[in-house]
Amino acid sequence: MIVRLETPGEVAAIRIVEEIAFGRREEAQLVDDLRAAGDAVFSLVAVDDGIVAGHAMFSRMKAPFPALALGPVAVLPECRRTGIASELIREGIARSEAASWAAVFVLGDPAFYRRFGFDIGKARGFISPYAGPHLMALSPGRNELPADTGIIEYARAFASLE
Repeated sequence: MIVRLETPGEVAAIRIVEEIAFGRREEAQLVDDLRAAGDAVFSLVAVDDGIVAGHAMFSRMKAPFPALALGPVAVLPECRRTGIASELIREGIARSEAASWAAVFVLGDPAFYRRFGFDIGKARGFISPYAGPHLMALSPGRNELPADTGIIEYARAFASLE
């Protein structure tokens, strides 16, 4: 399996992965909308035997410091529990650190995302429509975020998921 940046020729395959993984079209449309709006910072694919088996999107957020949103993360059902999502997330965190992003926020299952360093406590002081027990933050390559309070806003395209 190879994890790398998506190529333009993989957009249709990514859409299929998103639709199958989530069992609906909204997350696939979110990915397309993030790209179209220029909010996608980088989009990773996991390719296994020439097939796009997983995808993770990192998009621009408004925050008191340079921040990204992780999501959606999708893996084909037959490829789950093989480490694909973990590899996509680790690669995304490494790219975030290399590009000097101060934070990555994610909305998801704390039991899963905690293993990568995401922390509910780091996100607790931020005002967001998504604030709560599933909003977590990570400071790539650092111990702390540059600020622990403020307003964070996901890209406008995320509003379509509400």
